[in-house]
Amino acid sequence: MRAIAQRQRDADKIRQILDELYPIVGSPLAHETPFQLLVATILSAQCTDARVNLVTPALFARAADAHALARLTPRQVLPFIKSLGLARSKAKNLVAMAKQLVAKHGGEVPASLEQLEQLAGVGHKTAGVVMAQAFGEPAFPVDTHIHRLAGRWGLSRARNVVEVERDLKALFPRERWNALHLQIIYFGRAQCQARGHVRADCAICTWAMSDARDALEARIARASARARERTRKLAAKAKRAKAKAKANAKPKRGARR
Repeated sequence: MRAIAQRQRDADKIRQILDELYPIVGSPLAHETPFQLLVATILSAQCTDARVNLVTPALFARAADAHALARLTPRQVLPFIKSLGLARSKAKNLVAMAKQLVAKHGGEVPASLEQLEQLAGVGHKTAGVVMAQAFGEPAFPVDTHIHRLAGRWGLSRARNVVEVERDLKALFPRERWNALHLQIIYFGRAQCQARGHVRADCAICTWAMSDARDALEARIARASARARERTRKLAAKAKRAKAKAKANAKPKRGARR
């Protein structure tokens, strides 16, 4: 881990680069109200924002606020979000969350991190996103991109999201947390992806990423590739075995039944 002074210098330089690349940032999740942002953020778990934005217009046309969503059942919600991962559990959480909002908050989304975290389907990251993007309260929600880049750039050991959030909050000004959270996400998606990353092509990794980190990621990438190849071969083998069993089960032409 780099010395604190060096990490601070790196963080300042990273902030300058991100400000130049993304001077204006907005939420990647389409929404018009805090409630709609909360719903979209819950849906975004293990799913791309682009995919979420495809399904929310129809869902919000049917249930634009907590009162409307609370009147639906998970089975009624499911058709709107069935193309998303974990759709069944998300449908249950959305309805339960809406009922909690109606019962405890008059149908309004509370501007409190602690109260948000008490809602069904809402974890610390989701609560932070809502606080930052809906209410403008300083927060630094850590998603997979931020977690990856904080470690890749040497800003944190990145052993867990709690550690990453703590380290980034210490390095960046509080008034910049909300913008930087989005800037890092956009940069991670466009220029610093998890797979196929080339250190020499990245505006930040060229100088911020250590040789040791580069070698570690290369080893992890090779191991992941081997694991995917094993999985592919096992799936192909199982498919062939299934086809063979099905063929053997068919009665031969002319055979007695």
